[in-house]
Formats: sequence, structure tokens, C-alpha cells
Amino acid sequence: MAIKRFTKICDRISELTGRSAAWLIWPVMGLCVYEVVTRRFFGSPNIWTYEVTNIFYGAHFMILAAYTLLYRGHVAIDLVVVRFSPRTQLILSVMNYLVFFFPFILVILYVGLDSSADSWKFWEKTSIGLPLIYPIMKTLPPVTAFLLLVQGLSEFAKMLLPGPAKGEEG
Repeated sequence: MAIKRFTKICDRISELTGRSAAWLIWPVMGLCVYEVVTRRFFGSPNIWTYEVTNIFYGAHFMILAAYTLLYRGHVAIDLVVVRFSPRTQLILSVMNYLVFFFPFILVILYVGLDSSADSWKFWEKTSIGLPLIYPIMKTLPPVTAFLLLVQGLSEFAKMLLPGPAKGEEG
């Protein structure tokens, strides 16, 4: 079935980007260790490590958003929804995706692409003059929005698939 193939491709994209982005935590940790050593032992703190650490951690956090959606790891407050029938839960999920998720992701994608393009066009620099940091940082929101859109389409398609599992199968 074409929908199942589509969801498998989307899930695979999220899986690969998530597993790849998970490795970004190592440069963040390395920069933190470097900053602590230079600050505490050599009395020479660096302003740039703070900015770069924040950007790497932000990249790590944002790129993992679609992976987290794939594994349903986002915070959900289901105090009321769990009391409804599975059919009502499905209807509410479909409405949530159509009314909130997709419009929000499309706005982030649109605004992010515009902001990213401007940042690359003007070669925006950080407050201490580091090049490429802001253009890369401003490219992350539209990339994240695209990855979330891909995984959101997969999750939405799984909701519409016939059968009891609704995409729960591996």
C-alpha cells in the first residue's frame, strides 16, 4: 500500500536524522569541558564558547524534534482525552494535527526560510564577530520545521490507516 510505504520512508528519515543529531551532544560536552578548563585552570574564559555551545545544543534539541515525534516522546497531557473512546481520541488527534500542528509548522517553515535567507544574504555575524554562526543557527528552524512536517505527515497518515494499531507497529 502506498500510504504504508510513505510512512516507512518518513519514519526512516526521522530515524536517521535523529540518530545522527544525537551525536551533536559530544561537541557540546567538549566545548563545556574546554570552557571549564580554560576558565578554572588557566584563568582565560572565552566568550565564543558560550555562544557556540548554545547553538550546538539548540541544533541538537531542534533536529531531534521529529525523532521525538516518531517515538511519541513529546509531553502530552491526556487527563481528559484518555477518558474518551478510541474513536473520539482519533478524531481529536486528527483535528489537533489539522488545526494546530500543520498550520504552526508551516508558519515556522515560511518565517524560518525568510529569516535564514536574509541571514545568509548579509553574512550575519555574532555580537563578537564570529562568522557563519547566525546563518547556520537561523537555518535550523526551517530544517526542523521540514523534518517535523515530514514526520507529522507520517503520523497523520498512520491515524488514517485502517486497523487497530494505527501506526503502533514497527
